[in-house]
Amino acid sequence: MNDLETLTALLTMPAVQRAALGLFLGAVGLPLVGVIIVGLDIMPVRFAMMHVALLGIAVGLLTGLDPTLCALVACALAGAAVSPLADRPGGLSGGMGLLMSLAMAAALLLIAVSGVNAASAFALLWGSILSVRTVDLVILGVLAVIVPVLFVAFRRHLALLLHDRELALVSGVPVRLFTIVLLVIVAVAVAGAIRLTGALLVDALTILPALAARRLGASLTSIAVWAVAFGLMSATGGFALALLLDLPPGPVLVLTAGVITVAVHLIPERKRSWHHIEAVSTHSH
Repeated sequence: MNDLETLTALLTMPAVQRAALGLFLGAVGLPLVGVIIVGLDIMPVRFAMMHVALLGIAVGLLTGLDPTLCALVACALAGAAVSPLADRPGGLSGGMGLLMSLAMAAALLLIAVSGVNAASAFALLWGSILSVRTVDLVILGVLAVIVPVLFVAFRRHLALLLHDRELALVSGVPVRLFTIVLLVIVAVAVAGAIRLTGALLVDALTILPALAARRLGASLTSIAVWAVAFGLMSATGGFALALLLDLPPGPVLVLTAGVITVAVHLIPERKRSWHHIEAVSTHSH
């Protein structure tokens, strides 16, 4: 049986089909979340949400509730709760270390005193793409719809906010509301990708496509389009390679996305100022 026949045979399996659908949905919404993370320079928030997700998973395992949904709720609440820090001089970075420490400590304490299987909790952080369930597909599907709609409907507001928070504020953009919404979306995206790639490997479909897209995009719109394109390339190529070589999909997805990102950054950079172009457009409206 050749590689094509092997891949075709694997794709007839329901678990593989659900995983492929999950990756497709993730490749539409998650790279745009990456554009938000990179644009707002809130990388520490993503790391903090990994720890909050672990706490949510521990609560779910302890109570018998769905661990993924518990992680989703915990991350969404944490994302909304930390949004006021964006208005302070130290920004979000200062409070993220505290949030990470508290969330991890609480998660480990719950695991220790409850007798919850620690391996089960940490396994979710590494992902289990072939165990993607309907609820996971629903979460990814919602993100795949809401995030692109947000980019289209509020493109100018987002461009201005990603360019300069203070300028967005004086220009009449509801900065606080947008910040809360964006942070909740980032938090939910991390939780939603837990089974797909694992919270620790979510960069494969968020940060890496966004970094590659920023290299080629000349406007916020083109960066968003490039990000989704690179996300789809990484998901399709990485998953197919993992199936053919019988390798863990998560690490292969990250390596595939990483190779694409490095290759794109070898292309000579063009001079552009997309933030300025989009921001001026917003200000004029």
